[in-house]
Amino acid sequence: QVQLVESGGGLVQPGGSLRLSCAASGSIFSINAMGWYRQTPGKEREVVANIISGSTNYADSVKGRFTISRDNAKSTVYLYLQMNNLKPEDTAVYYCNANLRAPFRSTSKDYWGQGTQVTVSA
Repeated sequence: QVQLVESGGGLVQPGGSLRLSCAASGSIFSINAMGWYRQTPGKEREVVANIISGSTNYADSVKGRFTISRDNAKSTVYLYLQMNNLKPEDTAVYYCNANLRAPFRSTSKDYWGQGTQVTVSA
C-alpha cells in the first residue's frame, strides 16, 4: 500500500503565494518520478512540474513562478510545490503523482493523491 497525502491548498489573492506539500509513504522500493498536476472542470489533467532522475521540469505557464522540490525522510518522501505570483488562471485542483515500484514488483505504477483546491481570486 502506498499513500500520497497533499496539503497546503487554499484561497489566495492574485500575486500571492502558496506552498503545497505531498507526503508519500508505504511500500516504496524505488521512485522513478514525482510531480504535480492540476485540473479544472471540463479540462484534462495537466502536468505542472515534475522531478525525473533529479531533473526538474515545468510547464511553460508556471516557469519562473513555481518551484518543485523533494525531500527524502526516513520512511516518507516529501514533495513540495512553492507557488509565487499566483494568477487567477492557476485556480485548479492540484494533484500529487508518484511513479514508483513497490517491493518485489517488476513494474512501476502511478499513484495519486486526493487533490487539494487552489483558488486565486481577489
